[in-house]
Amino acid sequence: MNEFEMSLHGWRITTAEICYRLPDTPRLLQLYVWQEFDRLPHFPRLNTFLRFWESNLDGPLHSVRVAVRGIIDPTDLKHIGDEYTLN
Repeated sequence: MNEFEMSLHGWRITTAEICYRLPDTPRLLQLYVWQEFDRLPHFPRLNTFLRFWESNLDGPLHSVRVAVRGIIDPTDLKHIGDEYTLN
């Protein structure tokens, strides 16, 4: 599916700001930005990535902030009042 079709089927662009502790110096925090198409409200791709992180990477997670935006929102569509036909 292309991005438009994914949007029609409930997929949204999901951005996660992952804050984690550095393994060598746990008092320091580092940020990682993850972005992918995911489905609301359970975020299966993000959850799979976070499970992979916890089981395979050394930096323990501190916090995760998630932002979601659809490709087309109702506010993006406007009626222009006319209809044109092209031959």
